[in-house]
Order: sequence, then structure tokens, then C-alpha cells
Amino acid sequence: MTTEITLDQLDPFVSRDSVVRRIWGDGDVMLLVFAGGAAEFALNRAVDWLFFTGSLPADPMARLFSTARFVKEIVFVEEAVARQTLERINRIHQAVERERGERIPDWAHRDVLYLLIDYSERAYELLYRPLTAGEKDELYAVFRRVGCGLHIPGLPGSYEEWRQDRTRHLQRDLAYSAYTAELYARYRRQLGPWRWHLLRQVQALLAPERVCRLLGLKPQPGLRHLLRATYRPLVRIGLQPLIRRLLVPREYFRHVRQMDEPTGTKPSAAPLR
Repeated sequence: MTTEITLDQLDPFVSRDSVVRRIWGDGDVMLLVFAGGAAEFALNRAVDWLFFTGSLPADPMARLFSTARFVKEIVFVEEAVARQTLERINRIHQAVERERGERIPDWAHRDVLYLLIDYSERAYELLYRPLTAGEKDELYAVFRRVGCGLHIPGLPGSYEEWRQDRTRHLQRDLAYSAYTAELYARYRRQLGPWRWHLLRQVQALLAPERVCRLLGLKPQPGLRHLLRATYRPLVRIGLQPLIRRLLVPREYFRHVRQMDEPTGTKPSAAPLR
């Protein structure tokens, strides 16, 4: 029996001129999304689910890159293919739930979705510019569709409502635990001392205040301005590959190259603010 594909399913899941494609088609922005997200992952009260599967503690960086691949398989494909990816993620979650004999809490699914939304906005702003009000609405609308495809209940109807719910989740769902300490120890082993220190500084620039307070993250004075002032000139003269090789351990560099989406449009050269 063949599945009939309608014309609307052949349309892209995300509009080709969407800010979401600009964000998730830029490998440097994505690296920042997951650098910041790694801090919050470690604090989440549901992180024990990822310890249960073994995928996160065994290789935290590989787990983050696999999440990036899933998102790109939704953002840069047709509607029908995106739906297939969403159902594949649903099946993975259901298999873990059967193995453990419990359901992943709905709030935990929302936490991960909210994290991707928030750090997408924060990372883009750090490298380029703040999103406009319309772009913020668009970012949330796209990820809300992703959440609906993952059958996540209780998603707010608008960006402003989501922002309020995001604050509630940050206050309720984060705590420093033994899992936090173990995960950060594994980050440090994978990255080495100086990359570990740099990660902490980047996280201090990106993470919400509550995350920074729980992890003791304090940004170096002037680092935000230095990053904004030097990033574009270094990329313009062709040093981007060298910078990435310095920042990412060699065994993960191929994953970083795959994070650049060749069909996505790059961010406009709007001035930094």
C-alpha cells in the first residue's frame, strides 16, 4: 500500500526565507546553541532519563550533535519528510519509556523544546543582532509546530505566553544534582582544561541568570564586546575553519562541518547592537 503525498506535504516545513533557517543553517550559531544548552541540560531535573539511556554521559558531545542533526532534518526538508523525522523521534522516546517502565514527563519535553528556542535567540543575538519582534514570533511558531509534531501538550499559543512559561520552567525544573556534577566532569574530560574554561565563559554569556547562578558562571568583563568585535573580521579573512579546529576536539570536527547547511541563507550583515 502506497502513501499518497499531497502538494502541501511537498512544501518545506520551514519557509526558505525564515529566520529559523538562518539560525540553524549557521554552524557557529549552532555551536553556541549547544554550548549554552549543555549548561541547562546538566541542571534539568529530568536529566536522569538521558543517564538511563547512557547516551549523554557516555559521550555528551556526540549526544548534542545528534540532537542538532534531528533538528536540521526537520528545518531543512519538506513537510512530509519533517513529519517522518518527528515520528521517528516519538518512536525513540516510546522505546525508552517501555524499557524503563515510565513515561517521560510532559514538562521535560517542554523543557528541551524551550531550551532550543531560547538559545537559538540568544546565540544569534550574540554573534549577529537581536531578533526583531516578528522574527521572535516566527521562531516560536516553528518550534511550536515541532512540539505539536512530538505530541507535547500545553504549549503556549504565542511567543509572549511562551516567554512567561519559560520563566516558570526555569524556576521549577532546574537544580544542581549529582548528575550535574558528573556531566560537567565528563564535559571537562572531553574538552580538556582550556576548552573547558572557554566553554564556561561562553555559557556565562548565553545562559539565563538562574542557570548562571546555579552553576557559578561569571563572564569575563568585556568578553561579549570582544567576541562581537572580532568574530566577523576573522570569518571574513577566512579563519573560520582554524577557529573551529581550535575550539572543538579533533574527533568531532566532522560533525561541526555538517552543521553548516549549504542551502540555508546566511545572516544579513546587520550591525551589531
